[in-house]
Amino acid sequence: MPFFVYLLGLAVFAQGMSEFMLSGLVEDIAADLDVSIGTAGTLTSAFAVGMIIGAPLMAMLSMRWPRRRALSAFLIAFLVVHIAGALTSSFAVLLVTRVVGALANAGFLAVAVATAAAAAGPDAKGRATSVLLGGVTLACIVGVPGGALLGQFWGWRSAFWAVVVLSVPAVFAVLHSVPDDAPAGAVPGARRELRALRRPRLLVTLLLGALVNGATFCSFTYLAPLFTHVTGVADTWVPALLALFGLGSFAGVTAGGRLADTRARQVLVAGGAALLVGWVVFALTAGNPVAASVLVLVQGALSFGVGSTLVTQALYAAGEAPTLAGGFATAALNVGAAAGPSIGALALDGGLGHRSPLWVSALLVGLAAVVAGVWRRTSAVLRTRAAARPPADRPLSI
Repeated sequence: MPFFVYLLGLAVFAQGMSEFMLSGLVEDIAADLDVSIGTAGTLTSAFAVGMIIGAPLMAMLSMRWPRRRALSAFLIAFLVVHIAGALTSSFAVLLVTRVVGALANAGFLAVAVATAAAAAGPDAKGRATSVLLGGVTLACIVGVPGGALLGQFWGWRSAFWAVVVLSVPAVFAVLHSVPDDAPAGAVPGARRELRALRRPRLLVTLLLGALVNGATFCSFTYLAPLFTHVTGVADTWVPALLALFGLGSFAGVTAGGRLADTRARQVLVAGGAALLVGWVVFALTAGNPVAASVLVLVQGALSFGVGSTLVTQALYAAGEAPTLAGGFATAALNVGAAAGPSIGALALDGGLGHRSPLWVSALLVGLAAVVAGVWRRTSAVLRTRAAARPPADRPLSI
């Protein structure tokens, strides 16, 4: 694996801290800006909406840019909007900065996925994806609990300044390490790539990714209130419990990266079933500190292990769309990241209790299992019908 792929992971870490740190800051932001917890949680959804729009759009806009220029431009824009977010006292302005920051993050991640996958080779997309997503999970381990601690001691704005500080060395790393290639003539046209993205297998994979990630973000966004109000732990223990989720997610991404290229089906079937059972058990036992500590670790591993494997399968399913595949995979995951916290907010604001996001997560994973089962049956029927056609009806192969 080329070394610059790991440096891209460093930049993704800085961006991942921004995306996930709100899990430990929701209550502080709500109190400081005089909004409800559910409303503050929509900041996560706003970021995800920006990612949904930005991933394919920024990927298309930057298709013919040199990679170094595209990555550095997106990262600098990301840095600037976080300065604005740290300075504002308006929830509306903060919401806008989250969307703009997400557009920059989406553009960076789409280009980074394509760059890393190309550098890794045709049979190692899973390993390349795991390096980038490893930056996200490290943000869960170090960045998110660190952001929660900063919020406790110096206010939630200090976490935004921390993202700015982390982004500065990432900019220099990109400028001095990423190859400045990708000439215009070597890039397929956007129209051709968009046609390649209409395959049923790819569309189903993207839908599954959205559902699984929706389940992940639905519960993760509201873990801090769950731990304090249901599990009954002190605020000082919340960063450690969030770190457990991050440790699990890093383990899941690492294992998924090793298995996604060779044993993806086993990971998705066994991991998906375990993920569904885990959310149900978590909802039932959230009041027990020991059970909650174990399950937050396990669910982090399963969520990111299954999710990263689905990203890899999307890249393989869209082999003829190297530039836009990463963008659409990112967009699909963030459809879930937008919908999950929003549904969780509806459940919380509707008076269903702090356990309700866990039940919503179980419902979303269960829906993903139903979709996967229907797709397998449909695919089997189509293959059987194709095999039963008379020879004269079959297209000639050359």
